[in-house]
Amino acid sequence: MEASSDTISRKLLNWYDAHARDLPWRARPGAPAPEPYRVWLSEVMLQQTTVAAVKDYFAEFTRRWPDVSALAAAPDEEVMAAWAGLGYYARARNLLACAREVAARGGRFPDSEEELRALPGLGAYTAAAVAAIAFGRRAVVVDANVERVVARLFALDTPLPGGRTAIREKADAITPERRSGDFAQAMMDLGATVCTSRAPRCLLCPLSAECEGRALGEPERFPVKAPKKAKPARRCRAFWIERDERVWLVRRPGKGMLGGMRALPDDGWHSRGDGTGEGPLDGPWESAGKVGHVFTHFSLELSLAVYLGNQCDSLPAEEGEWWPLDRIGEAGLPTLFAKAAHLALAGTGERV
Repeated sequence: MEASSDTISRKLLNWYDAHARDLPWRARPGAPAPEPYRVWLSEVMLQQTTVAAVKDYFAEFTRRWPDVSALAAAPDEEVMAAWAGLGYYARARNLLACAREVAARGGRFPDSEEELRALPGLGAYTAAAVAAIAFGRRAVVVDANVERVVARLFALDTPLPGGRTAIREKADAITPERRSGDFAQAMMDLGATVCTSRAPRCLLCPLSAECEGRALGEPERFPVKAPKKAKPARRCRAFWIERDERVWLVRRPGKGMLGGMRALPDDGWHSRGDGTGEGPLDGPWESAGKVGHVFTHFSLELSLAVYLGNQCDSLPAEEGEWWPLDRIGEAGLPTLFAKAAHLALAGTGERV
């Protein structure tokens, strides 16, 4: 069932012209390309995050910082707080670093894939996406949706991640010289709405006649994935210290998990080991319960302790800040610590 690359790209682009998703960072098919800033910002936000989750964040970022120079001039703590809840916080730090480098170049993004790769935080996928979508360059754009479409289209059965080389080669072979940005977005849309992970809607697919996975009768088998490894489980304690309707928050180190974010003080947990259990004050402490959170490579169980003592003045002023309880939602806490704050404010617990 060998189909020409021209046939595949033509069919897919015709489908995209009629069925493209209406997304706030996109231009409609045939319209002038969107601003590179909007393409770059959306692609960074969308890494390992759903479109539904990103829309509100994208709207807020572009309202507050409408261009790359405005974002570059923003204080780190404001950007990190605005990013809170999107996860993968290294992306926010790289976002700022990239914005500042582009601003230093006069506020213009480079238009080649190679030059884009040199910017902070832009890997192969993001550089290719910006080059193709914002600048019309021919670039091979491969995300998880594209991987799935290509693996099924050609019935590529080498398990991931080893199979990604063959997937990229096939994606390259069918990427057209013209409209490569539309083609990349068409592949993404096809994977997101038709060629889905489960129960693909093959009868609606513009490439069903060319699809080798469908011809085999088992498109859902592709892409083949290696068995998942069990995630290690970590444990830690965090501490709620309250005084005069304010709670003590610290700023996490710039590098490492949740780097640069406001957070509750904790016992030094990290991705490779549990925390020490020791708090910033001697106590007494009261248990407020536990919350769980799943990171990319491990799960974490956080036990929250509420301070009952009267030694708050011994907390070093340079290591944190007293944040108003009635504005806790504005602190930009990462999801893990937002869960813990909710637990504390619920007022449950028993003495430990």
